[in-house]
Amino acid sequence: MDKKNICVLGPTASGKSDLAIALAKKYNGEIISADSRQIYRGMDIGTGKVPRDFSANSEFFSDGIRHHLIDVASPKRAYNVTHFARDAKKAATDIQKRGKIPIICGGTGFWAQALIEGTTFPPVKPDLKLRKKLTKLSAEKLFSILTKKDPSRAASIDPKNKVRLIRALEIIESLGKVPSPTANHKLKTANYLIIALNPDKEILQKNIETRLDKRLKRGMVAEVERLREEGVGWKRLESFGLEYRNIALFLQNKIPRQTMRDRILRESFQYAKRQLTWLYRLEKMGATIHWITNPKDALLL
Repeated sequence: MDKKNICVLGPTASGKSDLAIALAKKYNGEIISADSRQIYRGMDIGTGKVPRDFSANSEFFSDGIRHHLIDVASPKRAYNVTHFARDAKKAATDIQKRGKIPIICGGTGFWAQALIEGTTFPPVKPDLKLRKKLTKLSAEKLFSILTKKDPSRAASIDPKNKVRLIRALEIIESLGKVPSPTANHKLKTANYLIIALNPDKEILQKNIETRLDKRLKRGMVAEVERLREEGVGWKRLESFGLEYRNIALFLQNKIPRQTMRDRILRESFQYAKRQLTWLYRLEKMGATIHWITNPKDALLL
């Protein structure tokens, strides 16, 4: 274990955050969040951030464990996988220099994979002409085009998120496809112990529904209202997907509250399925994955 990095993956609501903290305590580690929304300040309830210790200052600690890449960017500014790969590598190096183990905890598979693989992303400048053309298309049409052009990226993307769909197609137009793992996949994953949580389907769906209702009671709608008051635009809020997209639509009186909840629930189930599909594909590509049904079993590895 002292020669490996740990990567905790799995579908939403499977218990990744708690397991990552338990592993960090057992193996003297620090956590690198690979969540594309937890990097934004003020997006706490909707992204499921772990509680922050009151004793923490500028650094993010939870349950005594330091977390990296949480609350590092403004939701008004773009922070993409290229930024993440750069910052996560820097954090991992810092953790290792201090004699600790990096523990990558991710819900955004594409981000975690970029770190594991060491994928580099050539800069692709915005193509305003192409964006104008693609903006006229529905999310369903954009996802259909992406599926035909790059099935691998389509498997890990939110099919209703037009901003990310357009960006993916923009990159494909420039590079031919979104950068993906290289032929040296096994070599590059050799230093990682990859743990994938995979609870029974019925348990996972119950977890997702219970978690949603708890978040709504905690004030998730008010969180989105506050972000809007702080200057985050409606389109930007919708681009964050899932909870933020549907709550933004509700606050704009485009859908009723019950429809908002039903959509978040349905899309969360679909998201969990996509996350598992991505993991199965990663395994087929050569990665050794330790599948765990009960998080406690991971502590015995």
